[in-house]
Amino acid sequence: MRWLSRSGRRLRLKFYDRKRWSTRDTARQAVAYWIEVVYNRRRRHSSLGMVSPVDFENHTTQTRNEEEIAA
Repeated sequence: MRWLSRSGRRLRLKFYDRKRWSTRDTARQAVAYWIEVVYNRRRRHSSLGMVSPVDFENHTTQTRNEEEIAA
């Protein structure tokens, strides 16, 4: 639950407090987009060596391509 409270706080500070929506559905869509695209893809993860998932994937893909070329 500690993760949930940290994430919820970050979501409130970075997102909710800055926006207003006309409907709940619009708000849900905006929150889902923010979580998936902005927060999850850009934040650094300790399990990935403190890099973002996008950077980790790019590095992994580049390494694989270099290994395939060398083989």
